Amino acid sequence: MTQIIEKGTALFPPELIPGMVNLVKGESSIASLAQTEPIAFTGRKEFTFTMDSEVDIVAESGAKTNGGVTITPVTVVPIKFEYGTRITDEFLSADEDFQLGILQSFVEGFGRKLARGLDIAAFHGLNPRTGAASAVVGSNSFDTGVTQKVIATANPDADMDTAIMLIESQEGNVSGAAFSPGFRSALATKTDSTGRRLYPELAWGQTVGSINGLPVTANPTVSFGESLDLAILGDFESAFRWGYAKEMTLEVIPYGNPDNDKTLGDLKGHNQVYLRSEAYIGWGILVPEWFARIQTEEEK
Repeated sequence: MTQIIEKGTALFPPELIPGMVNLVKGESSIASLAQTEPIAFTGRKEFTFTMDSEVDIVAESGAKTNGGVTITPVTVVPIKFEYGTRITDEFLSADEDFQLGILQSFVEGFGRKLARGLDIAAFHGLNPRTGAASAVVGSNSFDTGVTQKVIATANPDADMDTAIMLIESQEGNVSGAAFSPGFRSALATKTDSTGRRLYPELAWGQTVGSINGLPVTANPTVSFGESLDLAILGDFESAFRWGYAKEMTLEVIPYGNPDNDKTLGDLKGHNQVYLRSEAYIGWGILVPEWFARIQTEEEK
């Protein structure tokens, strides 16, 4: 662990990285529904390839015609997520077991916040800390890019069917869905004519895995802040990409004012050090029409 506190910066020790990645996958709806691939810091360009026509039947000696293809690029550029906090500089003189315990806890906490932040940014285009629209994310979010919407009724089952029909009308498939707690509850309380629950797997806050064979997650990030979203569903397997840059850093900063806090001032002057973790994550919605959102009401 000595290298972590030397020169202020070091890569995560190898034993910490798997724990962090696992936490991201376990706490993020996006990470649960969509496969991830490493992305270079310079970004990664994905292409959607579409054949514009159907196949042609040609008579013997008949003339062939051009069917045409459309290739659309989508650039997935990682953006920086960070979290930092001040701790006493006694950390620097503590034994290695104590340091490892502090860093392990910090990394686990950062992993959970990072997972939540990925959903909030990709679903809604918001800065997770401020809850305001992020200029860095821009229009690269489901709330901005996905225009197919269903206004919720008293029948969440029917709302799901309507949303699926919208996607299928664009020749898309539905590989997964992310539910808000409210939508999950609405489905969980549905019963048949005998009073038996239609979806017992949703009852009492159980971890959702799948419903009717469809992979499903339930997460407060779906309805974060002032979002009207109740559910987001679509082809997360084929029409969405996300990934992280390989190098995730942990810094132990022993001096300066890294959090720009005028009240707390210089670290050295207050016997403090600063822990900071950063990660670079990128995502892209390749085919927006292969997704739909179920909302509480029409957006203004």
